[in-house]
Amino acid sequence: MISAQNKITLNTDLAKTKIDKHIYGHFAEHLGKCIYGGMYVGENNTKIPNTNGVRNDVIKALKDLKVPNLRWPGGCFADTYQWKDGIGPKAKRPSMINAWWGGVTEDNSFGTHDFLDLCERIGAEPYLAGNVGSGTVKDLTDWVTYVNHPTGSPMSELRKQNGREKPWNVKIWGVGNEAWGCGGNMTAEHYSNIYRQYATFMADWSNTGGLYRIASGASDGDYAWTETLMKNIPHNMLSGVALHHYSVLSWGDKGPSVDFTEAQYFKTMDEAWKMEEFVTRHSTIMDKYDPAKKIALVVDEWGGWYNVEAGTNPGFLYQQNTMRDAMIAGITLNIFNNHADRVRVANLAQIVNVLQSVILTNEEKMLLTPTYHVMKMYNVHQDATLVPISIESASYEYQGKKLTAVSASASKDATGSLNVSLTNIDFAKPQEVTINLRGEDFTKVSGQILASAKINDFNSFENPNKIAVQDFKGAKLEKGVLKLTLPAYSVVVLNLKK
Repeated sequence: MISAQNKITLNTDLAKTKIDKHIYGHFAEHLGKCIYGGMYVGENNTKIPNTNGVRNDVIKALKDLKVPNLRWPGGCFADTYQWKDGIGPKAKRPSMINAWWGGVTEDNSFGTHDFLDLCERIGAEPYLAGNVGSGTVKDLTDWVTYVNHPTGSPMSELRKQNGREKPWNVKIWGVGNEAWGCGGNMTAEHYSNIYRQYATFMADWSNTGGLYRIASGASDGDYAWTETLMKNIPHNMLSGVALHHYSVLSWGDKGPSVDFTEAQYFKTMDEAWKMEEFVTRHSTIMDKYDPAKKIALVVDEWGGWYNVEAGTNPGFLYQQNTMRDAMIAGITLNIFNNHADRVRVANLAQIVNVLQSVILTNEEKMLLTPTYHVMKMYNVHQDATLVPISIESASYEYQGKKLTAVSASASKDATGSLNVSLTNIDFAKPQEVTINLRGEDFTKVSGQILASAKINDFNSFENPNKIAVQDFKGAKLEKGVLKLTLPAYSVVVLNLKK
């Protein structure tokens, strides 16, 4: 059965809000095989082609994805990381124990220079997460000086001794991470004061508009945390407030990443849709204190979280990536786009081999996940202008419960083209969609689709292209009305030209 209850109206002449490209950011933590054995295989690796130790295939994939910003080194790890241990000759760098993730020993061979040089290669802005939980104000201000001060300071001279003449001019900084939990188990009132202290001494010398300082924000629906930060931190010291939300079944039993049931799928979609509520309600609180919307809501951790794959280190958070994850990505990015007036930075967790990865590696092999394909399809929205949208959607029903089946967002790019992204999360039913285009006339439509035979399908190292983007020719445009049918659990992105 096909549902015919989906109606969308796009007012193309009312587009005015920019969808910030930084909504499409990513996250690389020292966790499992994200850095070591994932992105970074070492300069002396002769089996895997690399540039300064970073896999060439990963570099190409991230460039193709148009990654706008990359967050590093954590996560919980950030509040244990001593950045000075990761600079200078690699043979002289001290080792450390990664107490948060598996208790493994790391040799600090991937450090500040390695990360910032990688960002330059892929064209991404670095987002450095500072150590507030176990570090000092001086540690963080030294890091800012090391990477940003042009010359003449002890830290800039140390940078030059280590082989980098010009500063990197890093703008995006996290002032701690999850201060309510692994970042120090602080109260919101205490963290607000700590933030003010650290932010005071984080200076900018590049005359590029100042640092973009992000406060450690709430988990899920902790609205009191956001209210306290917005009330207690002077707004001239604050560029963004973070928010973390994972689509997890239960923190006690996260369920399988592949062999999940429809009940588990429905619950995951319910959790993914909660992002709409969280973004809306946190934004409402921010509006109360910042009606001009100068401060961004920064969703710098989001994605699906399941039990690890059998036989893997439980501290490494390695999980497979199925069409269910493509649905999470499609819903979430549409939500962010439609809230672009407040959401201006976001980071999917995480980029390689951890949680909802866009890339998986295994020795010489590498594959792109369904989530990668969705994010690449959606990158047409980066820095485009949001088109206001109204949606009447059919419901995806399971055992008497209902979720909105069709999610959508739209934007106009610099050429005047209209891009519309649609996701149908229904477990079984295709969805007929009628889109009314108001304000401008378009004459040509083309599209791409990500779909597969089963919701549990994934790309494996034996069959890396099982799920791949295909041309979509099922959209019909006539007299300002666009009609199409979305297969069950599919993502479609349409491009319309005049």
